[in-house]
Amino acid sequence: MTCKPARLSLCQWDQRYEELYASAPPPYPYGGPLCTHAEDGDQRLTKLLFDNSEAALRLWNFLLSEEDRLQSARDRGKKLVGAMKDLGTVPVMAYALPEVVAFYPDGAWWIPCVMELSAGLLSIADRMGIDETFCPVRAMLGAFETQAHFPIPDLLICSVGATCDDFSAIAQRLAGMGHPILWWEIPHRRFPEAGEEAVTLPGGLQAPRSQVEVVRTELERIKSAFKGLAGVPLTDEMLELSITKTNEVRRLLDRLRYYAYTATPCPLPALEMLIAEMLAIHFCSDQDECVRVLEQLVEEVRSRVIEGTGVLPEDNVRVFWVNPVADLRAMNLLEDCGGRLCGTEFLFCHALEPIPEDLPPMEALACSALADPMVGSAADRAARILAEIKRFGAEAVAISRIPGASHCATEGTIIRDYLQASMTLPILEIEIPPICDGMAASIKNRLRALVETARSQR
Repeated sequence: MTCKPARLSLCQWDQRYEELYASAPPPYPYGGPLCTHAEDGDQRLTKLLFDNSEAALRLWNFLLSEEDRLQSARDRGKKLVGAMKDLGTVPVMAYALPEVVAFYPDGAWWIPCVMELSAGLLSIADRMGIDETFCPVRAMLGAFETQAHFPIPDLLICSVGATCDDFSAIAQRLAGMGHPILWWEIPHRRFPEAGEEAVTLPGGLQAPRSQVEVVRTELERIKSAFKGLAGVPLTDEMLELSITKTNEVRRLLDRLRYYAYTATPCPLPALEMLIAEMLAIHFCSDQDECVRVLEQLVEEVRSRVIEGTGVLPEDNVRVFWVNPVADLRAMNLLEDCGGRLCGTEFLFCHALEPIPEDLPPMEALACSALADPMVGSAADRAARILAEIKRFGAEAVAISRIPGASHCATEGTIIRDYLQASMTLPILEIEIPPICDGMAASIKNRLRALVETARSQR
């Protein structure tokens, strides 16, 4: 059943669900009305607006059923790997092994938002000495302490070195709680010096060959750990197949982003785009199903583009958004204020770039890991953001600071100053807390001012 694209409340989606599946249930096992997730504790859903397509419903159900999927994998005897901080590298290795499933415990940072603080994870972190001066990813501590939001992994792997100081401290606290962690180090990416052999990384950045070799050697240690976990060696052939599947996910996301960020009117809301992009990190614990979810989304958006239909007014201002939001509702607020998403940099753009398939797989993964925007300079990151702003034709930029995050204290300002020196678009720096209801009026006023400033410059 097709209908005009629109944003629906949770209650409206339940009515649409009844219309769509009156005669038969959804053709995938984790389907169901969104209200069931709210009844299970995901109360933030009652405050959000959702795209009204079947593809969007499948996306949300896929996201919100991950805990069940992980428990099912554990029950079937599969080994669970908790990959922390690298955002898009270790899971590619894990999914090369058929009896291993990887996920990011880091994702617990959204639990306080989705459950509207009812799970008490931040309060638990407070009692453990990790207070609100740290990034909301501290909710991960509470998730490990309660063991109520995901199964405890059989193997925990965490990248350190040129990574977020907050996360490193929180992961060390986890180790102190008795959770063994395999640490691997990634160096601060630098530009090759004169006479050094240079390597071009995914996304176009360059790094010295010596740094690629350092990261490859570190990843070899992880490869050995996987052999011990799974009982079988992780071969190059297995890695090549996983890289090919990963690149299919990334190609689908590239197509989705192109349609969603360039078409007028906007064919898919900001909230669904945020969730879809997050799938690149670890496939929401099912690589094959992730492909099917994205294929349906791409087809839905392509159809809307061909038909010239969209979810927002045609004159909504095109806003490029930097950093993921702690509260999902902020994406709705942007559109309520007359904006639309037309590009993003959510801290993991390296996970959106295809992994080189013409290199030995471990070298290719090392290159991909070194392309992480968080392991280089803020100026490198700003330059890439500027290129994406131009690519998607943005009219304004929003930089959302993550409360307590050590890197956001100065990085947002560096990026803002770089962009201001290179273009004339209006820029807004704004902090988004895990629950923004108390600040919603202020956030909307500031977003509305950004949108109206951009509109006046047309």
